[in-house]
Amino acid sequence: MSLARFSFNQATAQRWPLPEVVAGCVAAGVPGIGLWREPVAEYGLARSAKLVRDAGLAVTSLCRGGFFSADGWRAENLRAIEEAAALGAPELVLVSGGLPGGSRDIDGARRRVADAIGELAPHAEAAGVRLAIEPLHPMFAADRCVIATLGQALDIAERFDPAVVGVVVDAYHVWWDDTVYAQIARAAARIAAFQVCDWVTPLPEGVLLGRALPGDGCIELRRLREAVDAAGYVGPIEVEVFSAEVWARPGAEVLDAAIAGYLRHVA
Repeated sequence: MSLARFSFNQATAQRWPLPEVVAGCVAAGVPGIGLWREPVAEYGLARSAKLVRDAGLAVTSLCRGGFFSADGWRAENLRAIEEAAALGAPELVLVSGGLPGGSRDIDGARRRVADAIGELAPHAEAAGVRLAIEPLHPMFAADRCVIATLGQALDIAERFDPAVVGVVVDAYHVWWDDTVYAQIARAAARIAAFQVCDWVTPLPEGVLLGRALPGDGCIELRRLREAVDAAGYVGPIEVEVFSAEVWARPGAEVLDAAIAGYLRHVA
């Protein structure tokens, strides 16, 4: 089996400095890396772009934009689009944000997400960056992401050119949905990114960190991969894990384990 589609999302080894992540990927024969704005800013945008470019790595996505209920969301997202373009990232992942403070109007919040993406789409198109709407598990709807299903993400994305606005299929967030395979087929060319990890039980106290490396949980990862392939997606497959236990391990060990889990349970 090949690593041709494998991408290592740097959040999986959160404590590994960016130069070491890049060097580790090169040494392991990994072709792609998913980047996050905060560590990129810490290292420097221009330095980060040069680092990955000189290493021959493809930047498969930049995370994240969105949070459309926050003050200053428009300016922040325009900066994120510019950063993605500078890094050569084809996709900017959008986490839409939760309910505005004091609001219970989730329908209105979802309408605001669609309106915000409509404002950003021309800027993203001009920059050559696709906006990738990521649905999050419903337990995050109140505070992080009112877009809770792939179907809801597609309801927004389908208003735009698929080359400009797409969706993210993240195994952690969609595996539970009994409509997910029909929605993946519906998504077709709108699939902008495919991210994998596993779901563990019992969930830790911080549920956002309830992820595991591929094969260490209960998700049918290969079935999801086969579904996105059947829908026509041929792009990178990012391993993205938020886990205190994983983060405590040496970065090179995490990368090796991510590759092994990917080859055994995803590819």
